[in-house]
Amino acid sequence: VEVGPVAHGGHCIARTDEGQVLFVRHALPGERITARVTDGEEGARFLRADAVEIHTPAKDRVPAPCPFSGPGKCGGCDWQHAAPGAQRRFKGSVIAEQLARLAGLSPEEARWDGTVEPAPGDKVAKGEVPAWRTRVQYAIDDQGRAGLRKHRSHDVEPVDHCMIAAPGVSELGIERREWPQIATVEAIAATGSHDRQVILTPKPGGRLPIVELDRPVSVLRIGEKDGAVHRVHGRPFVRERAAGRTWRVGDGGFWQIHPKAADLLVEAVMQGLMPKKGDMALDLYCGVGLFAGALAERVGDKGAVLGIESGKRAVEDARHNLQDLDRVRIEHGKVEQVLPRTGITDVDLVVLDPPRAGAGKKTVDRIAALTPRRIAYVACDPAALARDLKYFREAGYGPRRLRAFDLFPMTHHVECVAILDRVTKDA
Repeated sequence: VEVGPVAHGGHCIARTDEGQVLFVRHALPGERITARVTDGEEGARFLRADAVEIHTPAKDRVPAPCPFSGPGKCGGCDWQHAAPGAQRRFKGSVIAEQLARLAGLSPEEARWDGTVEPAPGDKVAKGEVPAWRTRVQYAIDDQGRAGLRKHRSHDVEPVDHCMIAAPGVSELGIERREWPQIATVEAIAATGSHDRQVILTPKPGGRLPIVELDRPVSVLRIGEKDGAVHRVHGRPFVRERAAGRTWRVGDGGFWQIHPKAADLLVEAVMQGLMPKKGDMALDLYCGVGLFAGALAERVGDKGAVLGIESGKRAVEDARHNLQDLDRVRIEHGKVEQVLPRTGITDVDLVVLDPPRAGAGKKTVDRIAALTPRRIAYVACDPAALARDLKYFREAGYGPRRLRAFDLFPMTHHVECVAILDRVTKDA
């Protein structure tokens, strides 16, 4: 088949002679390939496939640096076979396609220059891989070997080294030991501290091994009956460093995976919002309080910041992290439930960093009803961002600026920050 454009999800689009759509991994636009169907039935709307032979390679193709990358192997990386600059172009084309299809916005209307910016220090040459991933979840096979899952599969590809794992993860030596009776091992290497943590999920009825790794590490486990995180030894949290503060993140809670991401996103959000002394601000889906803390520093003693977060442990951490700032309050609960109960009728600024599915129309309408001066939307999925931008547009808010960041090199994932303000009816 002839390979067409990149699609959202780390694959390219091709068509069979009969016109059936193929979502092909390990291919690049413009190539002529032999594709092996991996998923789907005859007559289905589309099929999934792998490129197993490249007849006409694209100029952006490089030999995959990772020996575990390729058809039928590890599913963690989507673009090992593409040059770094090409990866960013592909991500840019996906963002543009999602904006057009789901939001009806051109890049110009979205106030986006069309580029995907690399994180500082991530510009590497062809054939090189940045080691950026500070959190890696290893799957354990039946022989107790650590590996990573194959694409859309529970099968495990054993690995002796993950090239995108940050040095703090690699130095633990998880791939070099056996893990009997364990289903998964999540490794966390904090940024800005030497804290290292592993979170073990035993197989049903399995016992925890004695964990002896190559560096000091705290150990947590996932309870078989309650699914909760329990401390085995060491601290139940890691200390991250960003935006001039130290952040406690407990129980493997959410934190940006790229070591430069937290500072980069705070800078983009604050530059876009331009907070003023005395502003009232909301930080929705606030996690451990990263944006709330940055806002509080800028709105001053006469300002106020309200954070809302659904994760109980994250709320505890946020309150601990920001306890020196009296002007910050953190509420526990789902945004769509808590926000109406606050009694707040207007605010100056809003930051929202929703989960991958996005905020949704109901929450967007609730935010717009507060008539904020500006809104910063941090998005890890361009499709969800585009859908919510459409809802914001219907509610009277449009993009003032959009930036995209390549915080997940070698994968199809991309982070965006959209700054919104009120638009006139004819805009």
